[in-house]
Amino acid sequence: MQEKYLSLEKRYRELEELLADPQVISDSGRYSRLAKELSDLSRPVSLIRQYKKVTQDIEDLESLLKEKHEHDFVVLAKKELENLNKLKTEIENNIESALEEKEEETDRDIILEIRAGTGGQEASIFAADLYRMYTKYAARKNWTVEVMDSHPTELAGFKEIIFSIKGKGAYKRLQFESGVHRVQRVPQTEAGGRIHTSTATVAVMVEPEEVELHIDPNDLKIETYRSSGPGGQHMQKSDSAVRITHKPTGMVVACQDERSQLKNKNKALRILRARLLDQRQQEELQRYAQLRKSQIGSGDRSEKIRTYNFPDRRVTDHRINFTTHRLEAILDGDLDELSDALIKAADEKRKQAKAK
Repeated sequence: MQEKYLSLEKRYRELEELLADPQVISDSGRYSRLAKELSDLSRPVSLIRQYKKVTQDIEDLESLLKEKHEHDFVVLAKKELENLNKLKTEIENNIESALEEKEEETDRDIILEIRAGTGGQEASIFAADLYRMYTKYAARKNWTVEVMDSHPTELAGFKEIIFSIKGKGAYKRLQFESGVHRVQRVPQTEAGGRIHTSTATVAVMVEPEEVELHIDPNDLKIETYRSSGPGGQHMQKSDSAVRITHKPTGMVVACQDERSQLKNKNKALRILRARLLDQRQQEELQRYAQLRKSQIGSGDRSEKIRTYNFPDRRVTDHRINFTTHRLEAILDGDLDELSDALIKAADEKRKQAKAK
């Protein structure tokens, strides 16, 4: 463990030196990657330095106890030693938690995909409600939201909407949103006042860095076509929409929200990278089934994870048996209570898995 701490501290010092190097400063891509790595290491390294200081204090006090035998001093020194050892254990646990967060990419930017499920027009309206909920939450957290592609419906809903969220803690807070979300309410389209059940699926994917997931340009088939945007003065007169097919996997991504072909192409590539990385992570989860012990739910995208019940003003997360009657607040973006409960449950599962 000591060697691990020393290597992390050594890497932190190396990064500080590299970021002061004029050659690194002139390379914006490399500079931003190293700056992010330094930022990721700052909390664990700060805790490691505290750990080293407390360890040294313990050693100094133990040395003094061997030299001095006065009763009052021994009593006070032993009490102080007890407190220092407790503090050392606490710092050690905090270091491990910080390193786990780093390994699990809890501070990464993400891409969310929301798709209408069963329920027709009501499902597309619910998909729009979920999009609004996440964007409201992002605004509360000062995260940046960017729509990457969308397929709106006539009744202000979405068949599908894909958007990115950038900001500190975005992945940590939203990593457990993947799955089937179910709504129970009287739809706008229902004249008889009957309660219907509709669904929408959410996928949360880490947005990879370009260096993290290389895509061979020869593996891509890129097509352009005319966007099916609104008419009138906004009618598309050029082939600005882009469709990219990843030949090895058959994965297809299309973007048409931007009027610029280049912007649509860049967004499509970002979505493709995120999907390919997500596919790789899902395959790894399947391969190493033991890892699922520390997961919330199965990680299956088809798993029903949450119900939003309007008659009872209730939201229930089925994976952790968590229920709250703050339906309106949650749909208005106040997700911290739910997010905290999911993070806590995941931490407990992880500790249980380690103990086995």
